[in-house]
Amino acid sequence: MASRADNVASNLNLANFSKATELKNRIWFTLGALIVFRFLSFVPLPGVNPLVLEQLYEQTRGGILDIFNTFSGGSLERMSLIALGIMPYITASIVVQLAASLHPSLMALKKEGESGRKKLNQYTRYGTVFLTAIQGWFVASGLEAYGASSGLQAVVNPGLMFKVGAVISMIGGTMFLLWLGEQITSRGIGNGTSLIIMAGIVAQMPRFVTNLFEGGRTGSISGFTIIMAVTVLVVLVLFICFMERATRRLLIQYPKRASQHGMMQADRSHLPLKINTAGVIPPIFASSLLLLPLTISQFAGNSISPDTHMGSAIVTLNQYLAHGQPLYMTLYAIGIIFFCFFYTAVVFNPEETADNLKRNGGFIPGIRPGKSTATYLDYVLTRITVIGALYITVVCVIPEWWIGTTGLNMMFLGGTSLLIVVNVTVDTITQIQSHLLAHQYGDLIKKAKLKGRIR
Repeated sequence: MASRADNVASNLNLANFSKATELKNRIWFTLGALIVFRFLSFVPLPGVNPLVLEQLYEQTRGGILDIFNTFSGGSLERMSLIALGIMPYITASIVVQLAASLHPSLMALKKEGESGRKKLNQYTRYGTVFLTAIQGWFVASGLEAYGASSGLQAVVNPGLMFKVGAVISMIGGTMFLLWLGEQITSRGIGNGTSLIIMAGIVAQMPRFVTNLFEGGRTGSISGFTIIMAVTVLVVLVLFICFMERATRRLLIQYPKRASQHGMMQADRSHLPLKINTAGVIPPIFASSLLLLPLTISQFAGNSISPDTHMGSAIVTLNQYLAHGQPLYMTLYAIGIIFFCFFYTAVVFNPEETADNLKRNGGFIPGIRPGKSTATYLDYVLTRITVIGALYITVVCVIPEWWIGTTGLNMMFLGGTSLLIVVNVTVDTITQIQSHLLAHQYGDLIKKAKLKGRIR
């Protein structure tokens, strides 16, 4: 019966889609903003020779730079204005959220509601500018020395002016992406930041698929490897969809109330707790924290001689933290598990939920309202978060390890990329359905008011 009702609801939603003008405007705005993002990824930094840069990138392809390049939609490969993507903002938001959970004054700001949230967002923007400036300086310094061993020069006129111009350009590009993501969130459909990251990953997929089948045609990749890659892709997508829809439903009982026929009837409902409450945030946060120092070390290694102590230390660090290496995978897994628990604690407050239930007269059967309910909710949430953290860790780490072991240059097969694409797509579709339902109920209310006036 439930599935039948869902099908009827979906048919009604599709039928009303043509009438939902506001929803269509939001979708068109989102698509237009993502097109602007893609255009920006082709605008090179001033003073950079894109043809030489393409040759150099082909020589140093692989490792951590490919991950960063995938998340930025190929912007790093072309060294565009948005080469650093939205990652500095994500790193800054991690720092601010961690500080808001530890520092007393920031904790007080967090509890102030909308005004406190705006203040924390302002601190996040300042942190974004600071991190972008640091990363941009190391990227610009690395670009000047990029290709010195090959006799190629990626920068037309190296010097202080180029570094300053590159840093200012990258700060402007990252802040524009941040503004664009906020506009998508408020005037479009879905979460703007997540959609920008997803658009970058999706934009790289056709090239990766072409490389896979081209490798099969030339014989560099075996047919068995191609079949395994496609099988892993399909299985991962199905598994991610299943786990993202999985919930733990807690029975909520309400006091008996008089029904229309004069009989006392108890109301029941369910409190759904998602297995993966944190969503796609943990792998994004863990990736951004790893990419920040690794990007700096990768480009700093180009400007420092490997014969020096500093140069040899950077080379050793890059080797141990290369994509697919045990240390990189271990740190990545630890980061995912930590942010699963951290972000779940941020988005779900058991005490606040217990207070709301008590205020409305609801209770969990066998559990006393108030503090006991909050303790029970925390108990249940902690245990399902363990399952969610293990699920995200397996989905993100195992495929990444397999790609690193086989040497396939196919980052879109990585669990992180797939998790982001599937999760953001499901979330966006859910928001579209919510808008359609709101439009449908709005029409019903208008019709009811008109009938009331006629009578």
